[in-house]
Amino acid sequence: MTSTTPPAVRPTAAERARTVACRPSAAVCAAGVSGTRVLAHATTGAGQVFVVVPADGELAVAVRTDPDGDLPALLMVTDHAPVSLRDPVRAQLWLSGWLTPVRAEDERAVAVAFAEAVPAGALLDVGTTATLLRLDLAEVVLGEGGGTVEVDPDDYAAAGPDPLVAVEAAALQHLDADHPAELALLRSRIPGDWLAEDDVVRPLGLDRAGFRLRIESARGHRDVRVPFDVPVTSEAELGPAVHRLMCAARRCCRQG
Repeated sequence: MTSTTPPAVRPTAAERARTVACRPSAAVCAAGVSGTRVLAHATTGAGQVFVVVPADGELAVAVRTDPDGDLPALLMVTDHAPVSLRDPVRAQLWLSGWLTPVRAEDERAVAVAFAEAVPAGALLDVGTTATLLRLDLAEVVLGEGGGTVEVDPDDYAAAGPDPLVAVEAAALQHLDADHPAELALLRSRIPGDWLAEDDVVRPLGLDRAGFRLRIESARGHRDVRVPFDVPVTSEAELGPAVHRLMCAARRCCRQG
């Protein structure tokens, strides 16, 4: 018998958007520009969005020479699952606004704030072969689970990324490759009528609220949350939270 799981807690849409913003895969589109390689991007602790692009690229030139001093643009960040799945894209984030150049006298302070959020090697080239641009936000849209949600730019700026964002990928890869018994215990927390015998359950995500699992079947896929008893607030709390979750699953399996 499958146990009844506690109600699934979800981080807010603003938190999830800030977490997706930490992912490295990004592209930028701007008015009148065919496309530009993003060397790095970051949302700082203060909620400001910056991108590093080639200094001689079409986008950097267009921003520098725009008569209005800014350029309408869209930064799209894609969140890929850290384990191999049939559909690996977990979420996409669209940040729309106006690109403006960072003044030379502000570059050092901006680079420090950028590095605190994302320690990108491309920052070392700013001022030579790379340039920093600021994206003044007008609209934030998060796409996940087949739907989209608009996030107020002020809420996005005030939120922070998930506290487990830096360790999530390694933790899920380790679970998937080396801990089939624990993954089976997580599977046991899924309602029985959601699963067929030949369905495959894979780790999809990990955040302060718990695990997300992907159910892959011949019919398609479905995602489900398996929550911690109490959301964690730091990486140090992850181990004890997982231990409590596994112990609870074992008890329920013995009782069932």
